[in-house]
Amino acid sequence: MITNDKGIVELKHHILREVCKLAWSNALTQENVDRIVHEISPGPKPRYRCCVYKEREIVRGRIRLAMGQSPDPGHPTDNVVAVISAACDDCPIQNYFVSDICRFCLGKACLNACKFNAITPGYSKMHINPTQCKSCGLCARACPFGAIIHQERPCKKACPVGAISYDEAGICRIDEEKCIHCGHCIHSCPFGAIGSKIYAVDVIRAIQSGKRVMAMCAPASEGQFGKDVGMASLRAALKKLGFADMVEVGLGGDMTAAYEAMEWIEARKEGRKMTTSCCPAFSSLLRRHFPTLYDNNKSSTVSPMVAVSRYLKHLDPECVTVFIGPCIAKKRETLNEMIADSADYALTYGEIVALLDSREIPIVPVAEDYQEASLFGKHFAGSGGVAKAVMQAMEEMGEDTSGIRLMTCAGGDECRKAMALLKAGKLDADFVEGMICPGGCIGGPSKHQAENLVISARTSLLSRADHRGILENLKKYPMNEFSMHRDGSITEGEIPWERSAAQKSKDD
Repeated sequence: MITNDKGIVELKHHILREVCKLAWSNALTQENVDRIVHEISPGPKPRYRCCVYKEREIVRGRIRLAMGQSPDPGHPTDNVVAVISAACDDCPIQNYFVSDICRFCLGKACLNACKFNAITPGYSKMHINPTQCKSCGLCARACPFGAIIHQERPCKKACPVGAISYDEAGICRIDEEKCIHCGHCIHSCPFGAIGSKIYAVDVIRAIQSGKRVMAMCAPASEGQFGKDVGMASLRAALKKLGFADMVEVGLGGDMTAAYEAMEWIEARKEGRKMTTSCCPAFSSLLRRHFPTLYDNNKSSTVSPMVAVSRYLKHLDPECVTVFIGPCIAKKRETLNEMIADSADYALTYGEIVALLDSREIPIVPVAEDYQEASLFGKHFAGSGGVAKAVMQAMEEMGEDTSGIRLMTCAGGDECRKAMALLKAGKLDADFVEGMICPGGCIGGPSKHQAENLVISARTSLLSRADHRGILENLKKYPMNEFSMHRDGSITEGEIPWERSAAQKSKDD
């Protein structure tokens, strides 16, 4: 993965690869875990942090995450995103501080502006007492020299829902009731103090048990590993690893687009605004922060990941389904007890690469043609792709889409603002596509390459795909035999192409 935390990513990769090696050989014992710790931090001098003991505790936290456990035994959590407490101690606690630009002026505008007696004169400049400061910013706005700096911790700044706070020691804490599992805080932390639980060991054990383990690769996968590494290449590598087979989740994109199209058609008749359902972080934003909108305005169609998992479990109820993509929130979606037959596990690209590296399996170009999704399903990965696919499905059903007002929101701030407008009855759009990551899934927190490189490679790969229609593609799959609805119900007697045929007959 290429990010601004390259050193942290390399350390995480090394730890996960070694944990996976031990899991494959059934040697994941405490003795071998300790060996990894001392191999990374042999001492007596530290390599990364202030002392070798802190280094080793941080490595132990990362190993626990790599095994799908809470990183800090003192603070167990059910949250997918978690904090390694030992790694979180070098960020400034206070939000506002006085820089050396301060001229210690006679007017003392900052002191006069403060309503909490947090500012006092120091020896050569003003001083802010962090225990009394309420972070209102009045002092910064009053200073004529701009000498008071607002410094927000990177993790808190990255969180779109205000789920991050700090305890009395300044250690980051995540409010599990607010967290939407987007993972944006993970790569924003310069110390690697926040991570997500990894379920690679569970996947290894499922493969070793002889179960039929099916991989499901997200539409964003095309382009992640270069312009010559398409879905067929990923499929070949994953089958070498022990997966029974792979299905591209772009097929689920076609499924979701078709059923959301039917929902949109009905909502349009009722004059009811709707939002998309494919982004699990966006769905969590609605459920946790806009519950009325979640109940009344969110599409009830399941995400493409869940759609493909249900399809595979319909064919083989005993199979194990594993989603592979750039999304941390998908891990939480697999644990959502309100969604039946979701994927059993979700892995990021970095995690699947470490899993492949543990068996020395490269991802290389192959000549085989492989396409299970329409181009519209494949474009679910980019901002605007979901809305465009739903509109295409509506048109294939014979629906007149002229006059429909669409809004595409990519990024937490955009989504939150749009939902606030919808809640207030002031949203100037009929349908809203919501994706918490800027750029859509392509810009997800666990992408494998820089976004511009992914887009360039995707353009090359997708130019080779055929132009099959959404409904034409879905006719090959038993859509009337498993549910596409969140509550698990099957819409009797109505599948997308039947609606299409009925509409065309009516028009004739």
